[in-house]
Amino acid sequence: MAGGTFLTQNKIRPGAYINFKGVAKPTSNIGTRGVMTMPVPMSWGGEITELLSTDLIDGKSLAKIGYTAFDEESQIFREALKNAYKAIIYRLDTGGTKATASLAPLTATAKYPGIIGNEIAVSVVENETAGAFDVITIFRGVERDRQTVTTIDELNDNDWVVFSGTGNVLANAGVTLTGGTNGTISEATYANYLNVIKSYNWNVMAIPQDVPSQNQNFINFIKNQRDNLGKKVQAVLYNADADYEGIISVSQGYKTVNETVSPTTFVAYVAGLTAGANVNESNTYKVIPGAVSIVYPDGVTPYGNEEIIEALKNGKFVLSTRQDGAVVVEQDINTLHTFTPEKGYEFSKNRVIRTLDEINNSISLLFERSYIGKVNNNDDGRNVFKSDVINYLNTLQNIAAIQNFDASTDIQIYAGEAIDSVVVDLAVQPVDSMEKLYMTVMVG
Repeated sequence: MAGGTFLTQNKIRPGAYINFKGVAKPTSNIGTRGVMTMPVPMSWGGEITELLSTDLIDGKSLAKIGYTAFDEESQIFREALKNAYKAIIYRLDTGGTKATASLAPLTATAKYPGIIGNEIAVSVVENETAGAFDVITIFRGVERDRQTVTTIDELNDNDWVVFSGTGNVLANAGVTLTGGTNGTISEATYANYLNVIKSYNWNVMAIPQDVPSQNQNFINFIKNQRDNLGKKVQAVLYNADADYEGIISVSQGYKTVNETVSPTTFVAYVAGLTAGANVNESNTYKVIPGAVSIVYPDGVTPYGNEEIIEALKNGKFVLSTRQDGAVVVEQDINTLHTFTPEKGYEFSKNRVIRTLDEINNSISLLFERSYIGKVNNNDDGRNVFKSDVINYLNTLQNIAAIQNFDASTDIQIYAGEAIDSVVVDLAVQPVDSMEKLYMTVMVG
């Protein structure tokens, strides 16, 4: 079968011709979105890897995760980065072994544990300069690094191997590293992920595994981030019932002509989709590009109208098929489905949550960067702060993230009870997208 990329639709041979495009980093006065995080088992890479969508295309991902966009094994990374510009990846497996090779007196050890290290080779060949040698690192048959040295001490570690030993390097036709193994996953690994990732900045977390015993820990973590620490983030889980605006629940996947995206892998897609969505954008009826059918939880039974309605009532993020056959997101919602006067229906809509979270995160950052310890807590200082907040809210209104904001009545800033405290009373009305049409047609 033929394959590769395409510039125009002029191919002759049957095959899969696939182009990948990186998602550009957002640039605006509004808080930057587009960063997702997920824990996944890997065959190459460190504990934390920051992977850009462009890395999968330009080959930089090879040294980071061992794959590019065109490798079958990179599916979960492709799905995560189809709509996000960056993924902060935690290596979920631990205890793996690094591959090694001896080119006595030189030893080459893979930079990371994992079976991908077994695809690295190192050779030493004489250089034109008398007494010097070229130490060449090869991965999958392609030269990745070449250093001209005389002694081992002159060698620098590269993206693939760490060099050790003493004395002069000696010619060697080439040795492939061996002994690299992947690690294992335990429940403690997930706890460590949550501990590590809390120090990074991201918008949406994905847990692309079926781990029901861990779901409550993930839910509690997100609740603590949102409610106690003021870090407004969300998480996408597989088949979770959280009844909380910070959690999105997914239990479907999809098929393209060439591959199947399982429901757990689709979790990564939804996290990237949610992270990459702007505050003035809804993912309701967003088309899943290339999808030709839906993968259901039991692998067989499709959702009918009643099943979709029931799923939406229970706060499930559902795929459906549009009239023209396109696979779409039925409704951009989170798991909140028990409504109260404090949290009504609008809090179940992810576009609304993105807007409210944006207001929280951006005003908090503005206050931390420009006001804490720097501006007097008097009428003049508070008026300056009020002016900055109004300018920011007008920006949101200009892009239709909020509406009907009146700076003369909807925001009040005054001194708090303590000498160093400021109180803000703010009313905002987020904008949602059109979703339901009720039309009456009179005939005659």
